[in-house]
Amino acid sequence: MDFRAILMGVTFALMWSSAFATARIIVAHAPPLAALSLRFAISGLIAVVVARWLGQSWRLSGPQARSVLVFGLCQNALYLGLNFVAMQWVEASLAAIIAASMPLIVALLGWAFLGQRVPALGVTGLITGMAGVALIMGTRLSGGADATGIVLCIGGAIALSVATLTVRAATAGGNLLMIVGLQMLVGAVVLGVVSAFTETLLVSWSAALIAAFAYQLLIPGLAATLLWFSLVGRIGAVRASTFHFLNPFFGVAIAALLLGERIGALDVLGVVVVMAGILAVQVSRRAQAWRGAT
Repeated sequence: MDFRAILMGVTFALMWSSAFATARIIVAHAPPLAALSLRFAISGLIAVVVARWLGQSWRLSGPQARSVLVFGLCQNALYLGLNFVAMQWVEASLAAIIAASMPLIVALLGWAFLGQRVPALGVTGLITGMAGVALIMGTRLSGGADATGIVLCIGGAIALSVATLTVRAATAGGNLLMIVGLQMLVGAVVLGVVSAFTETLLVSWSAALIAAFAYQLLIPGLAATLLWFSLVGRIGAVRASTFHFLNPFFGVAIAALLLGERIGALDVLGVVVVMAGILAVQVSRRAQAWRGAT
C-alpha cells in the first residue's frame, strides 16, 4: 500500500466520520428525512449530470440496476435515514460508534448467510469489537441515552452492512459516477415519500444549518463516496476496508470538538476495543484473501 492510498484511506475515514456531527446540527433545525431527501436529490442530480458529461450511460446491466436499487434503499434510505432520525435523541459520537461496527456486521452476515469462512483472528475481532460496542452502549444507556435512538442506529448499521455486500455487483462494468448518482436518487425518492407522510416541514433557518447542509452535500455526500470507490479500485475492497477501524476514533473526536459532547473514560476504552476488533477482522480478511490468491 503506497502513501497515496494511505492518504486516501485516512481522508475517507475523516470525511465519513464527520457526517455524524454535522447531521446532528441539521436535525436540530429541520425535519431529518426531508433534509436528507433534499441532500440526496441535489447530490444525485449533480453526479448524474457530470456522469453524462463524461460520456457515462444510465443504461445499466440487470445486476447493476438491482444493486443500485438495493444500495440506494439500504445505504441511503435505511442507514442514513434511520441515523438522521435517531440523532434527534442520541449523541453524534454514539451514532458514529454504532455505525462503525459495520465491518463487524459484514463479517458476521457473510459467515451466516454467504458461507464465508471467518479465520480465528477474525472471530476474536468480532467478539472484541462487539464487546466494545456493548460497553459503550451500556455506559450511555445508564447515563440516560435514548433506547429507541440506539435501536434505530443498530438497524441503520445492519442496513449499511447489507449495502456493503452489494458494492461489487454495483460497480462491475463501469459507469461508476452514474451509479453513485442513481443510488442517491433512489434514496431521495424513498425518503421524500416517507417524509411527506410522517413529517411537518418546519425549518429553523440559521447559518449553522446552511453550513452543515452544504458540507454534508459536498463532503460526505459526494466526495467521500467517490473517494471510497476510487480507493477500492486502487487497492481492493479488503485493504480499503481496513481504514474503517479509524472511524470510531474520528467520530468521537469530531463530535467532541464540534459539538462539545463529553467523552468519559469508559467511552475511550470502548473506542479502543472497537478499533482493535475492527482491525483484527479486517487483517484476518486480508490474510484470507491473500491466501486465496496464492
